[in-house]
Amino acid sequence: MKLSVHTCFLLLSIYHLALVMSCNANQIDNLNKLIKSRKSGDPSTRTHQLSWDDDLAFSPVYVGSQVGLMEADEIDALPGQPAGEGVLDFNQYAGYVSVDPKAGRELFYYFVESPSNSSTKPLLLWLNGGPGCSSFGYGAMEELGPFRVNSDGKTLFTNDDAWNHVANILFLESPAGVGFSYSNTKSDYENVGDKRTALDSHTFLVNWLERFPQYKTRDFFIAGESYAGHYVPQLAYTIVTKNKVTNETKINLKGIAIGNGWIDDNHGEMGIYDYLWSHALNSDETYEGIHKYCDFVSGNSSSKCSEYQIQASDELGDVDIYNIYAPLCNLPSSSETIYISSVGSAVNEFDPCSDYYVDAYLNLKEVQAALHVKPTNWSACGDVGWTDSPSTILPTIKHLIESGIRVWIYSGDTDGRVPVTSSRYSLHNLSLPIEDAWRPWYSNKEVGGYVAGYKGGLSFATVRGAGHMVPSYQPKRAFTLISSFLLGKLPPSS
Repeated sequence: MKLSVHTCFLLLSIYHLALVMSCNANQIDNLNKLIKSRKSGDPSTRTHQLSWDDDLAFSPVYVGSQVGLMEADEIDALPGQPAGEGVLDFNQYAGYVSVDPKAGRELFYYFVESPSNSSTKPLLLWLNGGPGCSSFGYGAMEELGPFRVNSDGKTLFTNDDAWNHVANILFLESPAGVGFSYSNTKSDYENVGDKRTALDSHTFLVNWLERFPQYKTRDFFIAGESYAGHYVPQLAYTIVTKNKVTNETKINLKGIAIGNGWIDDNHGEMGIYDYLWSHALNSDETYEGIHKYCDFVSGNSSSKCSEYQIQASDELGDVDIYNIYAPLCNLPSSSETIYISSVGSAVNEFDPCSDYYVDAYLNLKEVQAALHVKPTNWSACGDVGWTDSPSTILPTIKHLIESGIRVWIYSGDTDGRVPVTSSRYSLHNLSLPIEDAWRPWYSNKEVGGYVAGYKGGLSFATVRGAGHMVPSYQPKRAFTLISSFLLGKLPPSS
């Protein structure tokens, strides 16, 4: 991501729906590219389901020596970190974990312990999407981590609603080629997909738990957003499968949470156009034309479908599809450097130019030294080739539910790219009976969103006023939601 201002165009549909976006577009760019390649006829990207033969399921996991590495990975303080009482009251670590020493694949992690009772709190892994975008740059530095980056691109301020208040949080940049993660084998950047990402992430966890053995028996949860609608359930499925092998490290997986997750191509795409129309961003004519000529479920759409999708794009205008009511990033068009505005913004007022601040900060030499990484031209999303991806992840989610894994799907209701309608249409396809009826839930004496519980341990929640990156736009409501998830209870009803 360059610091000069540019207009971001997103290919939203499988055809031609190009949406003019704000600066915060990279996390979805890669998803659009993948969907387009899959729909265009490349069979290698249309794997129907993550398949595990005996050789794969029971093949040994690489485990390297981790002696002394936890101590070496500890961070004294991040450059520009705010000083004062209560700021430095938790431990933070960063470094590489080797998942394939022969290929030289090294995955970068950032880990923050809880400031209180860390020894009794669960371990939560956070994954961002793309595919190929940074869980550190987005998740840790713009969403749920303990710090956010000021507009000077050099200093940090505290996130009062950081999730490490209720769990020990592990951020993983995966696969190799994303963020600080790398490989010494060039083909690793060109031939990667869902299956290897899941296997490498599992290998990472097994080795990380050897490095941090005090967490081996801790309750473990996985959460993520966007294309992590693939990453999270597939990694969970890998853990469930690998846990059956007697001589493997057992990971105490309890549940997964997916925010605004892309989990089903066909229902997801139909949900986008219904959302645009229902929020007055498209005309009745366009809505009716798309429903008449586009068959997203069967894929048998006429040429008129493409015309109406282009029309939908033209009608939309210059809005941030991640949060249709949010302001755009308006940096000076002539500036090639980061714009300096007032330092110390309130975390509740998410700055739409945060991508630029994070990019500047993570490319500082002193920051990379503190993170124990090799000198890198860090960017939010890596240009990695994607070779396999199921068009739907619903069978994997169903398998996890049947395995007793707690599954929560949540959706910020102002996201137009993976909207609440897409999530609802996809989940409806599971045909699960409702156990807890749809109701409002509360945070800070206000309606935080709405929630329903389904038989088998699936819950679906909305987050009122939140865009695609829920903890960025509604940090307090996101904190209430994740706290309830970890406790295994629906968010409060009053």
